[in-house]
Parts: sequence; C-alpha cells; structure tokens
Amino acid sequence: MTNRLLLLAAALLFSTGGAAIKATSLTSWQVAAFRSLIAALALLILLPSARRGWRWRALPVGAAYAATMICFVLSNKLTTAANSIFLQCTAPLYLLLAGPWLLREPIRRRDILLIAIVASGMALFFLGSDRAVSTAPDPARGNLIAAASGIAWALTIAGLRWWARDSGDSSASLAPIVIGNLLALAVCLPSALPVARSTPADWATLLYLGIFQIGLAYLCMTAGMRTVPALEASTLMLVEPALNPFWTWLVHGEHPSLPAICGGALILSASLIDTWWRSRTAPRSA
Repeated sequence: MTNRLLLLAAALLFSTGGAAIKATSLTSWQVAAFRSLIAALALLILLPSARRGWRWRALPVGAAYAATMICFVLSNKLTTAANSIFLQCTAPLYLLLAGPWLLREPIRRRDILLIAIVASGMALFFLGSDRAVSTAPDPARGNLIAAASGIAWALTIAGLRWWARDSGDSSASLAPIVIGNLLALAVCLPSALPVARSTPADWATLLYLGIFQIGLAYLCMTAGMRTVPALEASTLMLVEPALNPFWTWLVHGEHPSLPAICGGALILSASLIDTWWRSRTAPRSA
C-alpha cells in the first residue's frame, strides 16, 4: 500500500506542473532555465542514484529529456495545460513507429490499432479551433510545440530503456535526467538573462517546480516502482495527465476545448489498454 501511495503522490506532484508554470510572470525561457537548475540540484541531493552512472552515453538521453522539459514549458505558456500534457502523452505513437530502429522491437498487428487510436486523438487537437485566452495566448503554436514534446518524450523513454539495458542497473537511469536538466539550463539561460522583472511569488513557484514537482516526485516514483506491478503503476501514473487540466482550471479558470478533452480521452485510453495488453502477454513472451 505504501508504494502505491508513493506512486500516487508522484503523479499528483507531476500533475501540478501546468498550473504552476502558468502562475509565473517570468518568460518561458526563464521558467525552463531556473526550473531545471533547481530540479538538477534537488535530484542530486534527494536521490543517491542520480549521482551514479555519469558516462558520455548518457548525453543523448539527457538531450532528449532536455528537449522534453523545454518544450513542455514553452507549450504551457502558449496553449492550454490540457493540450500540452495530452499531446506529450502521444509518445507511445512515436515509440511504436521508431521501435524497430531504436529498440529492435517490431510493430505487431495490435500496435497498428494503437497507432490509429493515438493518431486520431492527436488529430482532434489540430482540427479543433482553440480560442486564444490570457493563459493560452497562441494555441496553434503551443500545440505544435506540445507535439514536439511528445516526440522528445518518446526519445527519452527509448533512451532510458537503452540506458538501463546498457548499464545493467535501472536505478542508474536518473543520471540522464540530471544531465538533461543541466542541458536545458545551458540552452535556455542565454535567453533567460537578464531577469528584468520578477516577484517573490515567481521564485517561490520556481522552487516548488524544481524541488517538489520534479525532485520530490522522482523520489516518490523511484521508491514506489520497486514492488508495484507495471500495469498498476502505469494506471496510477495516468493520474498526472488526468489531473493536470483540473489544477489549471481550479487555479486559472482555464477550460480545455471539447475536441481536446475527446482527444485526450482517446490517447489515455489507448495507453492504458496497451499497458494492460502487454502485461498479459509478457509472461508468455518470457
């Protein structure tokens, strides 16, 4: 029960990212840069495994994670939190398409159905016409960046799986996460400086994002994953994309469009069904 609660806590912390990013008056580049700096320090302090396994092979994985972090912040500042998180959740689509080349995992018949469902959900975000509002001033551009975030997240997942296989130690997978945060800082810092205007509330929000929304969330997730079955863990982690738009609505009054809600439901349902199916077939494959 404790490990399940830890996973639920991780998902809850991750889910607050959209609302917190929109709460700052800092620019996208400033949020991305300083959030990643604080997150890297928090991970190094909170998780001993983040201080192990630093090798050059972690750089490409870290670069993919850095792109995910940057795109997620940029998209949240331009489009709705729902669009940002749901389009990032299209990562399984890209993983399946790139699997034969990146991970030597062939596409199966059931994967084609999953690809079709996720692609249909993704299309709804671009077929719908989101109205520009104060919390989402440029939905069209934000949606494109969010789609890029999905590609970057798929490359991150594939990279972490490759890294775990190569290192033989799944706990060492946090080294690329720290490196990714440092790379995000390096990329964003030139555009983040100087900080012309900021408030104590802005810096308090950045501390929350780095320490709690990323650092503490990863601490809870790595501890909870140890004994919880994969299907149950994946189901609990789906709390993140489900609650992300809710927190943003609660804090900022932001309403996702109906096509976005339908598209998100399709994407999350497809991910859950795929995880369930893999959990059934894994023992047979073994």
